[in-house]
Amino acid sequence: MGDKKADLAGPGIGNYEELEKVLPSDYEPILDARDTMNALFEAKAYIEKHLCKELNLFMVQVPLIVDVESGVNDLLDRDGSRTPVQFHISNDYNKHPVDAQVVQAATKWKRMALKTFRCKPGEGILTDMKAVRKDYFLDHDHSAYVDQWDWEKAITEKDRTLAYLTDTVKKIWKAIKGAEKHVQKSYPQLHASKWPDLPEKLKFIHAEEVLDMFPDLPRKQRETELVKKYKGVFIYGIGWTLKDGYPHEMRAADYDDWVTETRSKDGRPMHGLNGDILIWNNVTQRRHELMSGGIRVTPETLRKQLELTGQLHFLDFPYHKAIMNGQIPLSIGSGIGQSRTYMALLKKAHLGEVSVTVWPKILKEMSAKKHIYVLE
Repeated sequence: MGDKKADLAGPGIGNYEELEKVLPSDYEPILDARDTMNALFEAKAYIEKHLCKELNLFMVQVPLIVDVESGVNDLLDRDGSRTPVQFHISNDYNKHPVDAQVVQAATKWKRMALKTFRCKPGEGILTDMKAVRKDYFLDHDHSAYVDQWDWEKAITEKDRTLAYLTDTVKKIWKAIKGAEKHVQKSYPQLHASKWPDLPEKLKFIHAEEVLDMFPDLPRKQRETELVKKYKGVFIYGIGWTLKDGYPHEMRAADYDDWVTETRSKDGRPMHGLNGDILIWNNVTQRRHELMSGGIRVTPETLRKQLELTGQLHFLDFPYHKAIMNGQIPLSIGSGIGQSRTYMALLKKAHLGEVSVTVWPKILKEMSAKKHIYVLE
């Protein structure tokens, strides 16, 4: 059994000896590279259209790089284990330089953008976000190149409930399931394959309840056992410290609200207005995270979460000041992994079959031996 503390952050399997055991030995891709791309872009168009329809969003441009001083880059966690790519733009012979970072996600930027695009409560934005996360271990479902549908929607105080979050997640799942059925009309062999389709509905459950079910297991193993059973789940309350002394997973303190007290269906006190969608990937026989997000922090919950994580100095950044001063809307949002979603819809064994990025030689050779060929 793994160590709970070591399991809180740092995605990926961790070494290639273990990965070789995990990669499927009986894999044959259903679609070749050309059909994969055609099916992928059909799915992409469907999901973007229906996310906009279901959530009342419109598409906007999104930055690849941001000014370090803005404080809007996503730190992904709160232990400092994943840092952004940073570079200096000398500009005008270094008279007016800019220190820039490649985004890791657009989580903070898009909340600021709600004001830029004059979004009223109930309106929001959808982006086709590309990012670099250099500190991932590169395996079959983690890449240094990240593509996400990063979306954000303005809400009111009365919308800050588990019911609103749950309804939103159900609408997202409707778009993903709809894309699966849409693509299978063009490529029926995807449905007729030996690997089952995604579940029709998600199981909604609190991180605190998951710990009760598997008290001795670290987070990833808890998730694995849960998703094996239900095939698709949404886990509420990721970031709050559970009764074993650890959060379900490290979560940054300055976007999702993971401290607000809520109630489970049977009336027990729980915490957090955020969560993750996870699915069971039948090809890889592993749990895959498709989405992370939730209702965002208020001035009160931002301060509380920064106090808990020892990061009150963040309040000096423009983004954090804007929240504290009520200059940007209350909101809900998430990042939905595009390539992870394509893997699930097209029943692929490797991210490299649906996206083009860099992979170490050892991984490419190991994958090819198992009939998994990554795009280059």
